Amino acid sequence: MTDPSQRRRRRDGSQPRVEAPSPDVEHPADSAQVPGARQAGYTRMPTGPLDVMPLVASGPADTAGSPAVQWAPADESVDDSGRLAPWALVAAIVALIASWFVGWGIPLAIIAVVAAIMSLRRPVESRSIATWALVLGLAATVFSLGWLIWAAMQFEQMG
Repeated sequence: MTDPSQRRRRRDGSQPRVEAPSPDVEHPADSAQVPGARQAGYTRMPTGPLDVMPLVASGPADTAGSPAVQWAPADESVDDSGRLAPWALVAAIVALIASWFVGWGIPLAIIAVVAAIMSLRRPVESRSIATWALVLGLAATVFSLGWLIWAAMQFEQMG
């Protein structure tokens, strides 16, 4: 390998001449800064937090005169009184009791299963109540299906 200074030599063996930049090439003092750079150089690591600059939003002309809509996080203290998990548990218990005697409790069992799945997906619901509603609703569905299959077999023997 050759020395880098030797690679920069011209074919005639002389070094290229480097001049200072002219004033029209130099950057003005108020030009855009590199994030994290200060007048005296870098004062923090490049991975450190950057200063937040105000953002000037420009949009269509019809929104220019309207007041700005401020985003606010959802209030966590809001009481959601429309709970679904207890209703799913009640429906699952009623469907399970009905499925011990007849198979016609299957619509209520399916409703309990769907409501339990919906309540498991909601963050404000009690997961233990929703899980019990799902398990009991699935058990009621299995028992009701057993009754309906038994009844169908009885009708085939009669006819």
